Amino acid sequence: MTNSNEKKLLIKIAHMYYEQDMTQSQISKELGIYRTTISRMLKKSREEGIVKIIINYDAGNNEAIENELKKRFDLKEAIVVPIDSDQPKHLRLNAIGQACASLLERINREDDMIGFSWGSSLAAVVEALRLQDKKQNILCVPLIGGPAGKLDTQYHVNTICYQASLKLNGKSLMIDVPAVMEQKEIRDAIMESNYFKMFADVWKNISIAVFGIGSLEISETSTWLNFYGRETTRKLKKSHVTGDICSQFFDINGKRIQTSISDRTIAMDLNQIKKVRYSIGVAESPEKVSGIIGALNGRYMNTLVTTEETAREILNQTEDK
Repeated sequence: MTNSNEKKLLIKIAHMYYEQDMTQSQISKELGIYRTTISRMLKKSREEGIVKIIINYDAGNNEAIENELKKRFDLKEAIVVPIDSDQPKHLRLNAIGQACASLLERINREDDMIGFSWGSSLAAVVEALRLQDKKQNILCVPLIGGPAGKLDTQYHVNTICYQASLKLNGKSLMIDVPAVMEQKEIRDAIMESNYFKMFADVWKNISIAVFGIGSLEISETSTWLNFYGRETTRKLKKSHVTGDICSQFFDINGKRIQTSISDRTIAMDLNQIKKVRYSIGVAESPEKVSGIIGALNGRYMNTLVTTEETAREILNQTEDK
């Protein structure tokens, strides 16, 4: 834990290095601190969030790819981030997170209700949002129930909504039920409750929906298996599922598929999501391409945020469609 005196020194060194363009040697000489210590403290200032380095991916030019995606899938916007495919997963997530955060800052309006799903892509979006000074009466709302202890807290939909509301200087709702119930009867009872009816009314007024896109090609990952289980995953494969949004499944053509968990799921319906002002899918990686294509064919989103590698593969696989 950094004490107040050390934090002041971290801020001072960061200011000298990043804003006054002083070298580590110059800072060392002025403050009487070893240069190796300056280097260590600059690293610590990044780790503790005192300094955040944001890469301007908009400087890259992917206009031709973006325009082709918009034309082919009748999108409102396509944002393609030019990050190398050999970069590690967390850097690619940070890149699309920053791109989506910039989009949200540009398109949000007074009194907007913004819905979020859960997962690592959404956590990256919220992390990249800049703190807004102006209060805009924005409400951040879960699009789906929680992962019921099967996901890291930072990726939970309630965490994401709360953190987004802090950044956007708004408010948030939290959902206290799992995304997938153990029994249909329990889900039906919840849907009849006043608590759920409040969420149903809010979902009717969502103006921006931001969500990740799942793909059956990543079904062997621990996150997928922990949430859906091996038996459910096996049944999804037999049903020709390619992807999901908010635990609602579809095939490569975008056709909704009734699954063994469909009547146990608590989430904003895809037909509602596709009608909001901005329905934004945030996803990347070759393994997710089939899921993204299914979501595009189903017109469940009017905006896509992805990487160049993923965008090119989407276009390659749909070239003759």
